[in-house]
Amino acid sequence: MAIVVVYDQGAASPREIIGRLGTSEPVVVVLADSAHARQIRPLLEENCAGLVSLADGEDAVVARLRAVGAKGILTFSERMLTDTALLAARLDLPFNTPETVKGLTDKSVQRRRLHEAGVDAVRSAVVTTAGQWPDALAQVGLPAVVKPVRGEGSRNTVRVTDPDHGAAVIEEFLRAEPALVVEEFLEGADWAPFGDYVSVESAVTPDGPRHFAVTGKLPLAPPFRESGQFWPAPLPPEQEAEVVALADGALRALGVTHGLVHTEIKLTPAGPRLIEVNGRLGGKQIELATRAAGLDLVALAGELALGRSAPPAPVRPDRVHFQCYVPGPTSGGLLERVDGAAVVRALPGIAAYRPTVRPGTLLAGGTGTVLLDMTCGSADNHQAMIALVEQVVSHLAYEFTVDGRRVLRTARDLLVNP
Repeated sequence: MAIVVVYDQGAASPREIIGRLGTSEPVVVVLADSAHARQIRPLLEENCAGLVSLADGEDAVVARLRAVGAKGILTFSERMLTDTALLAARLDLPFNTPETVKGLTDKSVQRRRLHEAGVDAVRSAVVTTAGQWPDALAQVGLPAVVKPVRGEGSRNTVRVTDPDHGAAVIEEFLRAEPALVVEEFLEGADWAPFGDYVSVESAVTPDGPRHFAVTGKLPLAPPFRESGQFWPAPLPPEQEAEVVALADGALRALGVTHGLVHTEIKLTPAGPRLIEVNGRLGGKQIELATRAAGLDLVALAGELALGRSAPPAPVRPDRVHFQCYVPGPTSGGLLERVDGAAVVRALPGIAAYRPTVRPGTLLAGGTGTVLLDMTCGSADNHQAMIALVEQVVSHLAYEFTVDGRRVLRTARDLLVNP
């Protein structure tokens, strides 16, 4: 018997998969046909029970998985959800159906299904040519958000407040994306110093979803890039119940029956509204769950795929456990050095400071989320957490070479001015 991981870059690293998933059953990896997957292949070949590449063709992959006795299948990668669903269907393994996965990965389909089910009615339109912008504008109105129909990490995602700016954005983004979604911008309530959105973390079985955590967020860095998250969220019980009920209705409307799911929800003056449902584990949740609750989300995902584990009860940490991130500049540039890391590591309450981009790395520009580092810590309460995050931000600075010039950017500057 073996458990199959369809792998590409995602919420779990190869080392996390190998170290946490391979303790119960042999792990067989189905490798994406991508540059990242090819780079990581030697590590997976050396440490997993078997490996087959999607580049060999679906028939060859299915035959290999039948031969090894695959009993469960999962993925931690957004871009691999469709392949995983197709393989599961051919192998008669439990997973979300290809039709369900289409609603999880295609933002236009997701909006339509949620609207039809009466769960949430965010105005939206699909644009595949620049000439469709006027109709989309008339349907959605301003302000609006433009983003890819299929995307991750805030790639090519911007807020539009002016028709001419929207037309220019549509024309630019369609050079890289086959289709875009234009949807109404959800204006958040004032939750300062926290972000005006949360995410609901859920474990789903055919018996239904179990929502085990509501993740609080730090304010977004422009245009839509995450700057941090924490357990528990700073919501009063009645508002948390509303948020969880909205996530529950969304998962049921989309027909989700298997796996870990990450649902983002905006906190508006009129109540919670859906941003999007993601049919996989949320980014950076593995570290947060382990430290805050001793919850191993990789192992849980494997057990759920094999049908051997009940979803966990809601997590209620006694302290506030957080991560904060500094995004790279949207202009791009060569990272030369990082200042302040040693000071941050020594701050009381900081568990770890982890650089995610090494000096000497050339960063591409654009709206996509490229995080320079992650700082992990805990505090007695939410106010103490904010004070500690402020200390972290005040100490970190980064030097880049941009267009031949040396530029020093503080963490605070990068969080405000992309």
